[in-house]
Amino acid sequence: MKNEITYRVWGRYALFTDPVTKVGGEKSSLQIPTPQSIKGITESIYWKPSIIWVVDEIRIMNPIQMEGKGIRPVGYQGNDLARYTYLRNVEYQVRVHFEFNFNRPELKEDWNENKHYFIALRSLKAGGRRDIFLGTRECQAYVEPAEFGNGTGAYDHMDMDFGLQYHSIGYPDETGEDQMLVRFWYPQMKNGRILCCRPEDCPRERIIRKAKRKTFSPQVNFSFVQGE
Repeated sequence: MKNEITYRVWGRYALFTDPVTKVGGEKSSLQIPTPQSIKGITESIYWKPSIIWVVDEIRIMNPIQMEGKGIRPVGYQGNDLARYTYLRNVEYQVRVHFEFNFNRPELKEDWNENKHYFIALRSLKAGGRRDIFLGTRECQAYVEPAEFGNGTGAYDHMDMDFGLQYHSIGYPDETGEDQMLVRFWYPQMKNGRILCCRPEDCPRERIIRKAKRKTFSPQVNFSFVQGE
C-alpha cells in the first residue's frame, strides 16, 4: 500500500505545551514535538474522515533551544501578564502514513489508496491545504517535501530519553468507542531520530470524558468526488 509521505517542517518558534506548566496561565514547551502535534500538521496538509494519519518517525534537525517571552493574554479581568517559554528556530523531518478508518464503514467508498496518496503529495507540494503551525496558532510554520534521512541533523550521533510525556488524543471516530482518551508514552531519541509508537500501543492512557463521534451521511454532509 503506497500510503507514506515524508516532509520537512520548520518555523521560528514552537510551543508544544506541557500540561503541567499551564497552571496559573504560564506555558512552557516540551523539548520535542508530540505525535499529536505532528499528526495535526499532517492533517493540515491533507485530511479526510475516511483516513487516519499515523506518525512513524520524527528527526530533530536543529539544536533544541528555548526562549522565554513576556505575554499579555486576554483574561477575565482584562489583559494578564504571563511568561511563555518557546522552542526557538525549529526544524523537523517527518515520516507518516495513512490508514483507512475502519470505524467509518459508511465511508468505505472513499477507501481509495491511490486517490488519497496522490492528493496528499500535491497538497504537500503546495505547502498544505490549511495554515501550518507548531503547537499553537501563533507559531507559524512551513512544510515542503523532503526525503527522510537527508541532510545533517543536530543529534545524529546522540541518544536521549525524555521521560513520560503526552502522546495524543483518542477521538471517538478513530477508536470506535464513545469516549475521549488521552495517551502518554516514553519517547526516546536514537541518533537524532524519535521512533513513534502507535497510539494503541501507548503504555498509559486515561479517559477524559464521554463523547460521541460525528455522523457522516453520503450526499448529505459528505460527498465522494473522484480525484478530489
